[in-house]
Amino acid sequence: MFVKNAWYVAAWASEVEAAPFPRTLCGVPVVLFRHPGTGKVAALLDRCCHRATPLRFGQVVPEGLECGYHGMVFDAAGACVRIPGQASIPPKARVQSFPVVEQDELVWIWLGEPEQADPARIVSYPFHNDHAAWPHKCQVYHVKASSMLLVDNLMDLTHLAFVHKNTIGGNPKAHVEARMTVTPTDDGLHFIRWLMDSAPPPTYTKAVSLADRIDRWMEFQYIAPGTVLQWTGGIDSGKGAVENRNQPGFSLRIFHGLTPETETTCFYFWSAANGYRQDDPTATNALFHEIDTAFREDKAIVEAQQAMLTDRGEQGLIDIVSDAARIHMRRAVKRMIAAETQAEAGHPPGAGA
Repeated sequence: MFVKNAWYVAAWASEVEAAPFPRTLCGVPVVLFRHPGTGKVAALLDRCCHRATPLRFGQVVPEGLECGYHGMVFDAAGACVRIPGQASIPPKARVQSFPVVEQDELVWIWLGEPEQADPARIVSYPFHNDHAAWPHKCQVYHVKASSMLLVDNLMDLTHLAFVHKNTIGGNPKAHVEARMTVTPTDDGLHFIRWLMDSAPPPTYTKAVSLADRIDRWMEFQYIAPGTVLQWTGGIDSGKGAVENRNQPGFSLRIFHGLTPETETTCFYFWSAANGYRQDDPTATNALFHEIDTAFREDKAIVEAQQAMLTDRGEQGLIDIVSDAARIHMRRAVKRMIAAETQAEAGHPPGAGA
């Protein structure tokens, strides 16, 4: 089951160009297109109301999206505005449209009740707009695993030392003994981990000159159901990193957007921003390569995990102490699903059945 009354990343803004762009999101076949007159992105159900032909086979024309089967044209709101050879257009000649907002280099979509689609609820990520301080590159993976498994992976960072030994990992003992604070929030959770007086991992030492021991932080904010904002880095030990992280050293920001395609597949949108050698494009490219390498390792793990869960289910699985953030995350999603289920049944959240 998916949370529907929420904003999800549908695409990077750069993905939606002149041609219809199809993508299944939360089980809904959607086609995105950029209106040639306004340049704004629109999203329609990928199904013509005439003969159910996917609109992805059509083309964008001045009035909107033209179906590739019989040439009916639909505007950004889904209303049919032209039927070849027919002067009158029936009122029912329309397809479902979805609220979309282009913000911070991302296209966000709302698949639930349209009247609840408040743009103020979209996660703000201004770092995508600050190319001088945070030069970055972006990526999207199609992952053969539930989006929740990828969020699980981001909530338990003890895996870094085992899965990412050659990039962003580090010493397993330092990860296990990290000082961690988890704070639940109204829409998710926040956590920060400190690896004090630890050896810098390979990705850090390739990027900047560091001492043999650094104080390293990993700060994450989870906004349910599918957004994670990350700021990680490290500076030489003994320089007061806890009090002031804005010092010379290694620093990066990562945006994670996890959008379900189906119950067992998803899209993983992410960007890696260079916060240390901002005027050096080679540094940004090298950082992207390091993070891409690490995240493809994650992709392989969660896809294998999904295959095992599909085959054998969750019976017998246990929680350990490092699951604290993951457990809070799952509770936040369950609360959202429960609220939607109660609303659909005619019971406001918190009311008795």
